[in-house]
Amino acid sequence: MLPKPVVVDMATVAQEPMEVTIDEDGKARVIDRYVVSAHLTGRVARIELDPGDEVKEGDVVARIVPLDPPLLDDRTRSQSEARVAQAQAARAQTAAQMTRAKASREFATTEAKRARGLFEKGAIPQQKLEQAEMSERTAKAEYESAKFASRVAAYELEMARAALGHLDKKHGPGDQLEVPAPVSGRVLQVLQESEGVVQPGTPLLSVGDPGALEIVVDVLTSDAVKIAPGARVAIDRWGGTSVEGRVRRVEPSAFTRLSALGVQEQRVNVIIDLTAPHATWASLGDGYRVEAHITIWEKADALTVPVSSVFRHEGGWAVYRVDGDTTHLVAVELGERNGRVAQIVSGLEAGQTVVIHPSDRIRDGVQVAAR
Repeated sequence: MLPKPVVVDMATVAQEPMEVTIDEDGKARVIDRYVVSAHLTGRVARIELDPGDEVKEGDVVARIVPLDPPLLDDRTRSQSEARVAQAQAARAQTAAQMTRAKASREFATTEAKRARGLFEKGAIPQQKLEQAEMSERTAKAEYESAKFASRVAAYELEMARAALGHLDKKHGPGDQLEVPAPVSGRVLQVLQESEGVVQPGTPLLSVGDPGALEIVVDVLTSDAVKIAPGARVAIDRWGGTSVEGRVRRVEPSAFTRLSALGVQEQRVNVIIDLTAPHATWASLGDGYRVEAHITIWEKADALTVPVSSVFRHEGGWAVYRVDGDTTHLVAVELGERNGRVAQIVSGLEAGQTVVIHPSDRIRDGVQVAAR
């Protein structure tokens, strides 16, 4: 005649490391991509290069021959002269950016060296050392990008001058404009493979270094405000092992995207640098899909319970604690939560037992038994 105890699932309140992440799909992309375009109106010969082919700076990647009638006319000459002036201004601008990036790199290197010395003496925490090293890596990457931009600007000026030079002379039947590769790298995409007439600015192919990748992830703006530059990121589900990264930048401008359910969402791009050794992600390519887990909060000794054990009660949160074989309704204060566990700020202690997935049969003072 005695009531039988209710069979339930139980879990132990644990003191363990905990982290909260924002999980979103993203894609890998080449950091410095350059689209080689036509600088003159003419007929481009068939491009023999294929995606993946290696090219060196200065290699001829396309040839443009004049049309009939010739390319020479006053309007085109004026446009080419303006293009030369624009290219000269762009080169001066990139030179200034390169000088600034070099100064930032030298300063970051000095700061990182000073931080290592202070860390060895115990004067600063490890977090400060990691921030200094992160700043050093970022400054070096920005300097390399500035050098790349400087080479591209020089290439643009050279091509603009070459186009103007072709306009200032009479074209013969064998005359042609050779289009060189602006930088060393690999062909990423051939945009104009067949022979045909092209206008100035027509993209022919894109060149870049597939070994220099970054990850771009678009997240909800409500999540983006929680992400700080330098945050740790885990990249997985790309076909290889999980690799580490760091948030370089959260873009300041958001955009509207239609979700799979037809709801308009405001999202913003987060740019992530891969910090793992290149050998661990060498097979990752431009445009590959990845899944990014961006850490926004972590603690080494958080007091946690399974999320499924917590429920709403009188405007707050509560759990059923099990003492012996009897349940007790306990109000708790929650901190951070992820998809697996919730942080307990007050109300429970490590080692206590709680009921998971409490049903409507569970009340204060009910006898229970472990499943």
